[in-house]
Amino acid sequence: MPAKEYQELCALWREASTLNSVGSLLGWDQETYMPDRAAPARAEQSALIARLTHERRTSPRVGDLLAACESDKSLDENARANVREMRRDYDHATKLPADLVAELAKTASESQQVWKEARQKSDFAMFRPALEKMMTLSRRKAECYGVRGGGELYDALMEEYEPGANAREIEAILTPLRAELAGLIRAVGEKTGKRGKGAVKIDTRCLGERIEPAAQHEFGQRVLKAMGFELDAGRLDTTTHPFCSGIAPGDTRLTTRYRDERFTDALYGTMHEGGHGLYEQGLPKESKDGASGTPLAEAVSLGIHESQSRMWENFVGRSRDFWKWALPLLRKHVGKKFAKYDVDQFYAATNTVTPSLIRVEADEGTYNMHVMIRFEIERALINGAVAPRNVPELWNQKYKEYLGVDVPDDRRGCLQDVHWSFGLVGYFPTYTLGNLYAAQLWETILKDMPDLPKRIAKGDMVPLRDWLRTKIHRHGRKYRASELCERVTGRPVESGPLLRHLRAKAEAVYGV
Repeated sequence: MPAKEYQELCALWREASTLNSVGSLLGWDQETYMPDRAAPARAEQSALIARLTHERRTSPRVGDLLAACESDKSLDENARANVREMRRDYDHATKLPADLVAELAKTASESQQVWKEARQKSDFAMFRPALEKMMTLSRRKAECYGVRGGGELYDALMEEYEPGANAREIEAILTPLRAELAGLIRAVGEKTGKRGKGAVKIDTRCLGERIEPAAQHEFGQRVLKAMGFELDAGRLDTTTHPFCSGIAPGDTRLTTRYRDERFTDALYGTMHEGGHGLYEQGLPKESKDGASGTPLAEAVSLGIHESQSRMWENFVGRSRDFWKWALPLLRKHVGKKFAKYDVDQFYAATNTVTPSLIRVEADEGTYNMHVMIRFEIERALINGAVAPRNVPELWNQKYKEYLGVDVPDDRRGCLQDVHWSFGLVGYFPTYTLGNLYAAQLWETILKDMPDLPKRIAKGDMVPLRDWLRTKIHRHGRKYRASELCERVTGRPVESGPLLRHLRAKAEAVYGV
């Protein structure tokens, strides 16, 4: 039996987690069904919940219990890991004044509403004051956290999402990766830019067929069910920007968005958020061993979280085997319009390498370029090298340099992502880390489950979910992301598996 101090510590932590889940529910409602005129009241509600949660997590009693548990040699391995992570969170939280926590929550709620309107009107000037305030508050938060030796303010913000990572390490990964990806994009461009013999033209008309949102929703739910997402413990709704919220045990909410044409944007958005949702449902939130409501029932990092979503979206959803199963299902849901297309056409059309404007709709080959642009801009914003007023100009310059595209307006440019309005600074690099983790995990999965492609072709995807639950989900925060990766794959995270994956697809589709 764990020591009474440990039991009390876990009980207090669960109370704070419950308050935090109320805040998550308020945020989900704001993004889905909340009336616009409720925004001022919601900002006050969010600020109060954030303040109360912060006060619970930073109470002197929690500090006393942590000290007692740290000196208790009788605790088992899981309890010691839990105490280690609670200490990390406690030390992190106690560095932030309660009034700053409340102001950040209130500003995030307010600026999110401004962002929605500014994005709709494609007017960065409307959003700029909110961005300036959020970046000022984010810098204050980073200053409170403090900078580790030789680091920078941005590192302190990254620590919230990818513990142990820093900007220099991320830059060291992204810079050579960018060069390799630029070469791949250039090689594909040479193939598609040719005329006559040797030119490669991908027929993407199958993606342009119009499907009513209701039919897309039904199809998406069928795919989620095949993935093993438990809809009796979750739901799928629509919003401006797709997201997943693991609100509480038995309550994981997904959102997506629909357009009449290019239905695969919604499909892959649903599979992406479904991957996040499977992770949330696979965490030991309802365990009877005391993990519920504590760090052992939480995701280890956003990089690992993102690996789950990108794996389901790309390694499963864009595979030829997936379309062997999904195309007949699609025909069943939307009628005969897809009878004229075959699996190979869908595989090629969903794996094009085409520089574009919108990150969440980008192909695998160009996606990480979108992430690099955001990483570089937000790092410069926090370090003071760039002022918020210069964001549109810098954004447009980088899109031209990295992807060769001209940004026509703010809506399809620097206003497309919700992250900065929420104050989620330091978040974007985890998307590429997620791709790296996903590729490395996928190679291990195929060694352990060589028949997985055949299973996917039959719609039998639950064994993949179960593998991920056993190897990744059930551990929560017991191991740090880098250690978890090495335990599962046998080596530290590296770019080789992702590049092999992308090159194999480029060769299959373009002959590159």
